[in-house]
Amino acid sequence: MRKLPRTMSTQHPDNARVPEWARREVIEGDDEVLEAYFAYSSLGVHEVMWDAEGKDVDTHVVRKLFSSFQDYFRENVLGEDIFLTYRLPNPKIEGAERKVFAETMESVPITFDVAEKFYGKRVVPVFEVILPFTTEAMDLISVARYYERAVAAEEDIELYDGVRVRDLVGEIYPKKIEVIPLIEDRDSLFKTGEILEGYFKAVKPSYMRVFIARSDPAMNYGMLSAVLLAKYALSSTEKFSKKVGIPVFPIIGVGSLPFRGHLSPENYIKVSEEYLGVHTFTVQSAFKYDYPQEKVREAISFLNSLPQREPRILDEREEKILKGIVGKYTSRYQPTIESMADLINRVSLTIPPRRARKLHISLFGYARSTGRVTLPRAITFVGALYSIGIPPEIIGVASLSGLNQEEWEVLGENYKYMRHDLSEASKFFSWNSLDLISSWIGEEVIKSLREDVKFLEDNLGVRVGPKDYESKKHTLLSELLILALREGRINEAREYIREMAMIRRSIG
Repeated sequence: MRKLPRTMSTQHPDNARVPEWARREVIEGDDEVLEAYFAYSSLGVHEVMWDAEGKDVDTHVVRKLFSSFQDYFRENVLGEDIFLTYRLPNPKIEGAERKVFAETMESVPITFDVAEKFYGKRVVPVFEVILPFTTEAMDLISVARYYERAVAAEEDIELYDGVRVRDLVGEIYPKKIEVIPLIEDRDSLFKTGEILEGYFKAVKPSYMRVFIARSDPAMNYGMLSAVLLAKYALSSTEKFSKKVGIPVFPIIGVGSLPFRGHLSPENYIKVSEEYLGVHTFTVQSAFKYDYPQEKVREAISFLNSLPQREPRILDEREEKILKGIVGKYTSRYQPTIESMADLINRVSLTIPPRRARKLHISLFGYARSTGRVTLPRAITFVGALYSIGIPPEIIGVASLSGLNQEEWEVLGENYKYMRHDLSEASKFFSWNSLDLISSWIGEEVIKSLREDVKFLEDNLGVRVGPKDYESKKHTLLSELLILALREGRINEAREYIREMAMIRRSIG
């Protein structure tokens, strides 16, 4: 069995601080190549996700890594000891990016040729791709077949009089590509096992990896819903693995703040206990750059050495209960977010960019597909709400008032650190900000938010509001930000947002 990575460095733009090696505040181009090397060599991550979704991607990354850091990569073989995994744009969803999908797939054999020359033997440095917004098995099968038939099989095309493509450009390796589904919407997460089984029947892999989203489900359905959806997907994955008799290694996409997964150098042990069954944890930019490097390395070393643990397996009764809780929570959360969309979008314009990304928006309900309101991407969305003193973790919590004893028991068994996550987020709540934004979002929404806060304090025992110097400073800055936006003082607003992100150690 090949080495399966425990940690995956990503390019998510959630860092408040700019790393010392970056030449500018927006990380792009060759800085991302340097970042990959830094993640492997200095932080000790096992895998780097090379992102071709929503941004211009350098398909010559392997050549640049080998030429710039020869000694390191001769000792650490790419594709055997450490790994580079492409995240593709989904051609079914991202209409304007279809040719980027094709270009990225075409670059895979180039990485093989470069590695073969560098190592003097056959090494496959890139053999996996991540497909975002996977909703059915056919999405995965189509990508696998595309590579086999439109990329690898090109070598057999006859150009003229018996001369084939391979005679011109050489043989094409690898012959196949492994496809990792990134499952992000509620309905698809509920049918994770079905998606995996369909792909297995068509492709017959000896093992599989599945990527469970945490940020977009939280933005679309609320934090609590996102946690329960992840637990449901992990249970389904384990059931599928036992049914067909192959190992499956789940990946979870977690950011530093509670809303996006709460994996930080200060909370990594709790997250590892919360998400039993996860094999690979994403290490995003805030994790890497907003904490002391010693703490970062210590946390990554811990995650790299975790023993494999099975997730909690849900029976049919628990599955039904979890679906019901997710439905109740979502039905309260979404109307509040819809009513706040204009304010969120207004604040998002002042949030500092950290990566060179193409203009990209999310449609609320199912990101980039359907929905009634348009919102920024998850990191900016979270940053905007924190910046106005309304942590998104609290929105929708009062829906739990309708749960019966059995539902509470199932919730407690499947969200171990719920109170901890809510407590950490709630210290950034600002009562004064709630009053200041009332004219922008309406009294009904203010009433709903007050009910959420009351439920947190009265029923969950979570104290809402600042608890220490840093969180008190954050609430004051939230109020100044709202006043600055009212007065059109955009430069001042940007500074307040930047300072609050530094306090949170994450933009969003």
